[in-house]
Formats: sequence, structure tokens, C-alpha cells
Amino acid sequence: MSRQVQTDFDVPASLKAPVEGALHWVNDAQAKNYELTGLVDVDSALQTKDGEAFELGLVLCDGEICTCERVRIQPDGTAFAFSSAEAERPAVPPLLDPPEGLRKEWLDKQLQAHEFLLLLFYRGRW
Repeated sequence: MSRQVQTDFDVPASLKAPVEGALHWVNDAQAKNYELTGLVDVDSALQTKDGEAFELGLVLCDGEICTCERVRIQPDGTAFAFSSAEAERPAVPPLLDPPEGLRKEWLDKQLQAHEFLLLLFYRGRW
């Protein structure tokens, strides 16, 4: 199965309400203030029939940490119910950055050993 990652600007209209609800649910459940930076498995979510549950990967960042949270979304009338979902083999690893503090420690060590560093940062991966 091909996994497609889309940015939050590409959220299809039919998924905007459930994605916004899922983002609020994750933030409330984890006491975080994540921002949505992308989606995983949009195509499979779009292929579900009305009223059917589906799963999405939300690529979330809070300024220091980026993560991919898999969420099961169950339509419930005009609202949605959310729960955590586990992927067998996630295409996008759940933790896209090292835990807080480790990046600074690693950078400090590298700067001691090298004259300069070139860092590439793309959608939460470095």
C-alpha cells in the first residue's frame, strides 16, 4: 500500500472537520499544543463510505518535537468519536524528532568536534 503524506494546506474539504476534531482530541488527551503539519493515508480515508470509521496519521509539531499520531475516526451523526490507532508497520515513525533536550546535547557535541555543521530539517525529520 502506498502511503501519501499531505500538508495541512492540502486537507480535502470532506476531511477538514474530522481532522480538526482529531487534532483537538490529541491536544486535549496529551495536554499539548500541537499544530497539524501533514496527513498520512489520506487516500484510504477518502475511499471510506459515509458513516464508516477510518484511520489517519496526523503529523504534528509543537515547536520542539514532531510526531505522527495515528487516529481512528468514527463518524457519529454530525460529530466524530476519536481513539488511538496502531499501525502494523508505520510508514512514518511515531516520533519524528529525538526527545526534548537530546538535539541540543547532540549539537553541542558535534560542534566541539567539527568546525561547522550543515543541518537539514524537513517536516520534522533532521
